[in-house]
Amino acid sequence: MNNRELNFAYKIRHALNETLDDMPEASLQRLATARKAALARRKKESRLSMLVPQRLFAGNAGQVFGSSFSWISRIGVALPMVALVTGLIGIYEVEQKHRINETAEIDAAVLSDELPLSAYTDHGFNAFLATRGE
Repeated sequence: MNNRELNFAYKIRHALNETLDDMPEASLQRLATARKAALARRKKESRLSMLVPQRLFAGNAGQVFGSSFSWISRIGVALPMVALVTGLIGIYEVEQKHRINETAEIDAAVLSDELPLSAYTDHGFNAFLATRGE
């Protein structure tokens, strides 16, 4: 029962207890038989146990090698994290080297070109590149 149903049941019980002395005998007998029938239909309390499977992150290593807090299950969680961090660091380093190489190639092309640096700021530079075929 939820809280609303429980409060409603208490209010009904309180109202019935207040008017108990004024009720006719036939109504009291009907309430008594209804109470007995309700108690007979009530669920019996039992002590049943349930097997609830444990959730594991890295397969069933905890069930095979002991408790779920064993060192194997801890490694099973930590190893993918370490691989992820290592992979992300590797990707960052490769991208940084790639960016540095691109910048170095552009600098080398600018420095080895026969144009003066002021030509790159000139408005006619696009026309020059078009005639040169670049």
